[in-house]
Amino acid sequence: MPTELNKILNFIDGQFDGPVGGKYLDNIEPATGQPYSQVPDSDSRDVDQAVAAAEKAFPEWSGTSTAERSRVLLRIADLIERDLEKFARAESVDTGKPLSLARSLDIPRASSNFRFFATAILHTENEAHVMDGVAFNYTLRQPRGVVGLISPWNLPLYLLSWKIAPAIAVGNTAVAKPSELTPMTAFLLCEICREAGLPNGVLNIVHGTGPNVGSAITAHPKVGTISFTGGTVTGRKVAEAGAPLFKKISLELGGKNPNIIFADANLDAAIVGSLRSSFANQGQVCLCGSRVFVERSAYDEFVRRFVEKTAQLQLGDPLESTTDQGAIVSRTQLEKVKFYVGLAREEGGKITVGGSAPPPPNDRCRDGFFFPPTVITGLPVASRVNREEIFGPVITITPFESEEEVIGYANDNEYGLASSVWTQNLNRAHRVAEQIHTGTVWVNCWLVRDLRVPFGGMKQSGVGREGGNEALHFFTEAKNICIAK
Repeated sequence: MPTELNKILNFIDGQFDGPVGGKYLDNIEPATGQPYSQVPDSDSRDVDQAVAAAEKAFPEWSGTSTAERSRVLLRIADLIERDLEKFARAESVDTGKPLSLARSLDIPRASSNFRFFATAILHTENEAHVMDGVAFNYTLRQPRGVVGLISPWNLPLYLLSWKIAPAIAVGNTAVAKPSELTPMTAFLLCEICREAGLPNGVLNIVHGTGPNVGSAITAHPKVGTISFTGGTVTGRKVAEAGAPLFKKISLELGGKNPNIIFADANLDAAIVGSLRSSFANQGQVCLCGSRVFVERSAYDEFVRRFVEKTAQLQLGDPLESTTDQGAIVSRTQLEKVKFYVGLAREEGGKITVGGSAPPPPNDRCRDGFFFPPTVITGLPVASRVNREEIFGPVITITPFESEEEVIGYANDNEYGLASSVWTQNLNRAHRVAEQIHTGTVWVNCWLVRDLRVPFGGMKQSGVGREGGNEALHFFTEAKNICIAK
């Protein structure tokens, strides 16, 4: 008899329960290609229950003192840190990313999100304006009510916590939907929230697909605020659903990010940084630098050394300590990566390393979704592979002649999320960074994170900003009080 799979449950009004319809989806481990648990295939009925619970909890939670809300969030952060290894293993199994990456980056950053916003609400500034002899104005920022939070599969706990923490810190209650591909860390977070003393109904998590659950959250008339992170196509649907109801919406969408290396850059640092920005989490990070542009005089050396370093990355079982590159998150995503590598060949590109599925790293992973880090040269800037988001371990490298030319290359794309510039010329760094149309520009680094600064994209990479006061302001409603003298 086959072993019955463990069931992940929804978390509504402080209780774990199965979906109303009784349906479940297999939760596949990417490294093995086999189901290891089941996740609720919820629908609008479950969302209705979650919204009702959040609505019921809002008056008391929004009236709770800032100090008490801060205390609860800090306790959540402490408990995540206590259970770091448990969370990290769950994330590695769910996503296919190396356990070492989940342990050192994803889970600590999730804890930091709760810790940052727990303390940020203790130090917010109030705005006051005096109109001489006429009136005194001050601004109140009040929680908006029930908010909808939808997060993706690539950084499941990290990005979900980046939404939950500011939303509930300022007094909102939430209905959240993690990706159905990577639900386990959200399930564990609910256990943590109960232990930390978060009141029932403040956080509700409904598992399921985008069409069944995400759409129901987005369209619900009592959810007036939506924070969505995911693909641009889905983000467009979220905006379309929310617009007629005048919902407040933040969209953090896709990216096709330029990584620019000038000849005067510290090449050692640029290669190490570019290797990380290209292939971290198997390239499944919206901020990855998938379009690499190298100044002509440094191009040959950079390509040679970069390809050597890429070939040395160890692809293997995500649970092994020696693994640098784990599994692609799903079979569908793996087939997408393969499609674009084939398209690159059709478009005239040269595969300098990688480019074909490897043998399984061990017997446990014989049916897993693996693809090696792949570097493509010789493609026109206007090719589809250079313009469309692949979201996998595939990058292109293109030479450029001048500063003006590479700025044109960088901006000649529908996306505008992030970019990196490598140069030792300070004037050039400022000049180029100012002209690149992305929401974030890293100079001589990548993915250096400061929660105080706004984060978000331009063009089809999204609207709205997250991080710091931007996040706190997004989840509050500003009200001006004008008192006549």
